[in-house]
Amino acid sequence: MIQGSLFDNELTNNPLYCWIALDAIPALQKRKIFTLLSHYSIQSLFQLNAKQLAALKLNEQQIDAFLHPNQKHIQQCLSWHQPTLNQYIISYDDPEYPALLKQISSAPLLLFVKGNIKLLNAPQVAIVGSRSCTPYGQEKAHDLAQQLSDSGITVTSGLAIGVDGMAHRGALKRRGSTIAVLGTGLNNIYPKRHFELAQQVSEQGLLISEFWPDTPAYPSNFPRRNRIVSGLSLGTLVIEASLKSGSLITARYANEQNREVFALPGSIDNPQACGCLKLIQQGAKLVLDCNDIINEFPALQLPQIATEDSTPPVSKQSPLVALIDYNLTSFETLLARSGLDVVSLQNQLIELEINGIITVQPQGYTKLKG
Repeated sequence: MIQGSLFDNELTNNPLYCWIALDAIPALQKRKIFTLLSHYSIQSLFQLNAKQLAALKLNEQQIDAFLHPNQKHIQQCLSWHQPTLNQYIISYDDPEYPALLKQISSAPLLLFVKGNIKLLNAPQVAIVGSRSCTPYGQEKAHDLAQQLSDSGITVTSGLAIGVDGMAHRGALKRRGSTIAVLGTGLNNIYPKRHFELAQQVSEQGLLISEFWPDTPAYPSNFPRRNRIVSGLSLGTLVIEASLKSGSLITARYANEQNREVFALPGSIDNPQACGCLKLIQQGAKLVLDCNDIINEFPALQLPQIATEDSTPPVSKQSPLVALIDYNLTSFETLLARSGLDVVSLQNQLIELEINGIITVQPQGYTKLKG
């Protein structure tokens, strides 16, 4: 039985228990927590009595949580820490805690991680973008992530469908140096369709969350997740984002954290590119290939990556290629532009699809190359 102090409990010999207990204090803002920690050690905080805690302007609920922590809840969380399974709870004072993440204004007290813990302090670049990205955006996310991974940079993203997922897959294709930051607990992978991808990331890269393992998918948690994606990274690359995209939140965090912001340009007629074009207007570095990112970090002494152009020579391409946009082009539009009959147009489109020059969608065709 607790006699007014957590430190009457046998588990007080484990400092991580104290950090978990601190993280469980209800509605205690990070700014207030770090102010307290600048005056008290983690152990001495839990040795304060009710009067001393009240003098620190804590409310009754918070004081009660300090004096009578929910031991069952904390122990259940603590039991998730199993290094033999590559599952770790990293507290703010842990030497493994990412140095870059400590620099942000609202750094998490705890990080729940699963996989290759050495990646926490590896040089990282975040790749984020639209969930409903075009085939062009998918291709660029995959290829740029693969190239950055080849150069020795770890690719960090948020495991969302669209650009995030393609970035993780691109990095995993080669060195496997990718980090997925979740907006849920690591026992509750979201989105469900990325369960297998998350498994692969945990085996070849690293999963991270600031949320306790069983935390479900609350909408408010995902914007919070974004500050960690940018906070871990030297810079953030945005690939296809509308003007109201959550990816722009990540870019804003990166800017506030004094990190580099990169953007891939797109068509002015593509709503999914408008956010990127706006970022470039505001000073984000325009990216044409991965070397535009690598060159911003000369201290890392990263190798330049040879980017292969697999596009057939213009002379060998069908003239139809020039009539297809990088954003969606309908069949009716192509009929009008080309002057071809329906059968001839269909045959040429099939050939372009087979050669990987275009992709077919229910509403039309999108050019990938050329």
